[in-house]
Amino acid sequence: MAEQDQSIENGNEQKVETPEGAQLVIQSVYAKDISFEAPNSPEVFLEQFKPSINVNLNNQVKDLKNDSYEVELQVTITAKNGEKTAYIAEVKYGGVFGIKGLEDEVRSRMLRTFCCEQILPYVREAVSEIIARGGFPRFTLQPINFNALYEQAMQQAQQQQAGQGEANA
Repeated sequence: MAEQDQSIENGNEQKVETPEGAQLVIQSVYAKDISFEAPNSPEVFLEQFKPSINVNLNNQVKDLKNDSYEVELQVTITAKNGEKTAYIAEVKYGGVFGIKGLEDEVRSRMLRTFCCEQILPYVREAVSEIIARGGFPRFTLQPINFNALYEQAMQQAQQQQAGQGEANA
């Protein structure tokens, strides 16, 4: 591993260890799908609005060949006021990332964590804007710890493999 100095805006310097020749480039970030539905309007606006909100998060990675990968981040927000659905907002953003010089495991982690972190601000802004334009109070999508989600997914995959190994024995 080679050490590289990286300047920080406040004038301090931080040593960052990176693999020799490793590269990560954000090639583009784009909206893939933005949808909003308020199935019970206008009645929902006549009631006191105390919603229960469900947030569903999903990400996918697609190998585009030539060291390029598409990462999709999809967030679906469902707000219910009592038994009635007040709104459903779905935002899907994609990004194309060029990654070279990383081992498979490290590249997989980067795609599922770092790349999703780069897309999240776009998703957060689109979610807030579309809900406000639907006539509802702005919704702020809270920070997401993609590293913790990645670790959790890896642990679940290991547990499933162990369970399948025991079932086959």
